[in-house]
Amino acid sequence: MSSEEEQLGRLFVRWAGVPYKECLALGANGSSRRYYRLIGPSYLSAIGCINEDIRENEAFFAYSRHLHAKGMPVPELYIVDDDRRCYLQQDLGDQTLYGLLFDKKRQGGGFDAEMLALYRQALSDLAAIQQAGADMDFSVAYPRSDFDRQSILWDLNYFKYHFLKLTHTPFDEQLLEDDFNTLADFLLQADCSYFLYRDFQSRNIMLKSEVGGRRSEDASYLIPQTFELFYIDFQGGRRGAAQYDVASLLYSAKSDLPEALRLELLNHYLDVRGFRGEERKRWLEHFWGYVLVRILQALGAYGYRGLFERKDYFLQSIPLALNNLRRLIEDHPLPIALPHLKDIVECKMKNVEWADAGQHSTMHSSLSTTHSGLPILTVSVSSFSYKRGLPTDPSGNGGGFIFDCRALPNPGRYAEYKTYTGKDRPVIEFLQKEPAVDQFLDSAKALIGQSVEKYLERQFSNLQVSFGCTGGQHRSVYCAEKLARWIVEKYPCQVLLHHREQESKGVLLKNI
Repeated sequence: MSSEEEQLGRLFVRWAGVPYKECLALGANGSSRRYYRLIGPSYLSAIGCINEDIRENEAFFAYSRHLHAKGMPVPELYIVDDDRRCYLQQDLGDQTLYGLLFDKKRQGGGFDAEMLALYRQALSDLAAIQQAGADMDFSVAYPRSDFDRQSILWDLNYFKYHFLKLTHTPFDEQLLEDDFNTLADFLLQADCSYFLYRDFQSRNIMLKSEVGGRRSEDASYLIPQTFELFYIDFQGGRRGAAQYDVASLLYSAKSDLPEALRLELLNHYLDVRGFRGEERKRWLEHFWGYVLVRILQALGAYGYRGLFERKDYFLQSIPLALNNLRRLIEDHPLPIALPHLKDIVECKMKNVEWADAGQHSTMHSSLSTTHSGLPILTVSVSSFSYKRGLPTDPSGNGGGFIFDCRALPNPGRYAEYKTYTGKDRPVIEFLQKEPAVDQFLDSAKALIGQSVEKYLERQFSNLQVSFGCTGGQHRSVYCAEKLARWIVEKYPCQVLLHHREQESKGVLLKNI
């Protein structure tokens, strides 16, 4: 047991009165914070966090208590350790708004009526959070109390030094600084008296399943699976303009929302806020400026995390963010002159192949698309039962991989797992604690990754990967889900995921 687990374990006992039974490490893409899920008896659970940055923690503690006291849907802060670096908060599960959208796209769907309803709810909640937090004690904000000129210039310089410099983009330092100051002057003309969440994006919106269904807002259809939304990762918040957070959600690169839906959702937010006429027009003028600064800040983050730290997820976001930037410049010109920044953006749009020959291979392969803009390589991932025979390859290639999961520990042998599949939490937790499962998946990733990289390099169009077990319900479904998500996050592929036996039963699986 690590020292961090020991500390969280002691804190869990102080909070729950009983020791935890399991401690599972959780991922955190762009953060130095370490997260764990601690599970006690009767599914009592909490999310534990270790963070060495005490000032950031203090901001989170204050914001969390303030918003929770006002009835906002944020996780409850259970207990804080005496050293202020370790704390427990409410466990909201694993499903995020981004994860649901990702799963729908992967399965051939996309932004359907359910997603529209969830995004509308998120924007309604955002309006409430922005106003509920406006009277916050911003003296605890970290690193600054306001999203002011200094904060804006930090974001813009992040773009300059971690994207333009790392991609060897030529620019005139003084001319670019002049444009940055002009943009900051313009942005600060907006009403900057709200709680600015700072990182309001779909990965920070948690979905908790509710029982039963509900009607859509206009009562025209029933949404069969419904969720309660909660909001996390607001420790970077400060006082600022409401436009910034709306831009963060609607123009997130990886979510890649259709432009028509962005505008529809933007109008929904404005309706919730009650903006009309000239007030609405002025708000929108500044909104497109905040979209610009948010995209530039994101490109700086993708450059630092991707080009410098070599994290594939962020590398894959760069072309999407550049496309957002192109659309913004073309469709929503600002009422201010930013001549040098405009020249740099236009130059970048003409030469997207900015990666040096020595850069990470994912940077090159991220541009491996057809003329339609779709990925060249489609990887079909499936689960199946050996009782019903091997899966066929509809592409006609006759290659790929079939992995036999029957040697793995089988939750199907136990009565309590009979009604679940490999996408349900009890089965996931059963398999996550088995070292043999991780070893099996690591071996599969090594083989699949080697083929995917070669297929991308040689511009092949199809690869099939299948996982089989006895019934096609638990182990194979879990492995197929894990590998499909890993491929999408690591490589620029289209991934098609099928669960043959479950789909033949008409079972609608829950999302991880």
